[in-house]
Amino acid sequence: MTDRFLHGIEIVEINEGARSVRTVKSSVIGLVGTAPDAAGAQRAELTVGSGNAALRVVAKQAGVVGNALRLELCAAAEPNQPLAIAVDGRAPGLILILVTLASDADGQRISTASDVAAALNADDDTKALIEAAALGDGAGIMQSTLGPKALDGGMDEPFPLNVPVLITNRRLIPHLGQSGTLPWAIAGIYDQSAPMIYVVRVAEGSTMSETISHVIGGRDAAGQLTGINALLTTRAEIKPRILIAPGFSHNKPVADALISVAHKLRAIAVIDGPNTSDEAAIDYRAQFGSERAYLVDPWLMVRRPDGSQAPEPASARVAGLIALSDEINGFWASPSNQVIRGVLRPARSLSWAIDDPNTQANYLNEFGVATFIVHDGVRLWGNRSCATDPRWSFLCVRRTADMINESLLYAHLWAVDRNITKTYVDEVTEGVNAYLRQLKAKGAILGGKCWADPDLNTPEAIADGRVYFDFDFTPTYPAEHITFRSRMVGDYLEEIFK
Repeated sequence: MTDRFLHGIEIVEINEGARSVRTVKSSVIGLVGTAPDAAGAQRAELTVGSGNAALRVVAKQAGVVGNALRLELCAAAEPNQPLAIAVDGRAPGLILILVTLASDADGQRISTASDVAAALNADDDTKALIEAAALGDGAGIMQSTLGPKALDGGMDEPFPLNVPVLITNRRLIPHLGQSGTLPWAIAGIYDQSAPMIYVVRVAEGSTMSETISHVIGGRDAAGQLTGINALLTTRAEIKPRILIAPGFSHNKPVADALISVAHKLRAIAVIDGPNTSDEAAIDYRAQFGSERAYLVDPWLMVRRPDGSQAPEPASARVAGLIALSDEINGFWASPSNQVIRGVLRPARSLSWAIDDPNTQANYLNEFGVATFIVHDGVRLWGNRSCATDPRWSFLCVRRTADMINESLLYAHLWAVDRNITKTYVDEVTEGVNAYLRQLKAKGAILGGKCWADPDLNTPEAIADGRVYFDFDFTPTYPAEHITFRSRMVGDYLEEIFK
């Protein structure tokens, strides 16, 4: 609003009031692995003419950039004109290569496919853009193309090394090939659900230790983050929340890298156990002390496309199951006691009974190792992470806090740099309280509230541009141990005679 003179009516929009908070995506998976047969970048190409008068043109640079090239062959306007080539880049996003075919004294075309190919390959401008080759014997006379013809088929490398590629459907998956860990890991995820997946492909080394080094990654000479660390470069609004490196995370350095990145992303790391014995799995669990680590052991037996059976690290399928549970039950629900699809059985036979604490499955759970039971299918069995603080031992509690914290964080960009007034404070607190009420109504939390603490929001803090908002919440907890207390009484005998 201004004080300028107006003889009339004006509309002023008042942009005040609480803002809604939207929960960030909880089921995005970050997957790191190998695929040595993955497709590379493809060069755009074009074939004009036919038979011995055919010409094949291929873009010099691989990738979609080649799809911007156009080739036009046109007849000479006058007799006795030489073969001429011109490059026109005036059209936005397009480059036209114009070939004027040579003519004889009668004005007839005399340029052969070989002539045109040689001219295109010799011209300083065009040889930087394309490679040309005559087909057949090249002696045929070229025809006009009746307008520009586009080179097509150019494709960027679908899965460049150490670059997170977001998969939202199955379209890109065939480009990974069949070898390495990524193809079967993605197949295992998709057996459970179809979440968004960030795929980071790393080079397969000449030795396992070299490959593990590539999986862990770090920062290369150009300053680019590589391996697991490349997941830190993903889009802020679609962060991976479930991190896995199946086939490698049973090695502690890889597991440590996953956990480190998980802490930075407010994610969890699903780690594979050693797949040897219960004691080895518990010993491996003892090496971690993070509420963001979820250790699963043993591996799972699956049927390969050739019909053979093989053990497969379980983390990919568990990640897919967590994503499915998020979709159906919400991020606040434990993934335990859910059926794993596409598997035959656990790779190691485990004893289990629902009322017996002295079974292998219960033994593993007691020491913080999630495992699998066979009861109406193969089920994930275990609620607890590798936390040392009992407050955060349930995986779903950690994830609930993460989702609330991240959602509030990204929902309040609008609040940065606004003037700190009573209206401003009310807008923020009302928006957060509305979000917490919404979560309570969904069953995600038991309750929560937000407030501005006057003891923290002192005049000195406000004058320094700092404002504090506190909020609390109570998560829901999984019913891990259910007790039915049984009593036999005679009180109901009198019902016989009523």
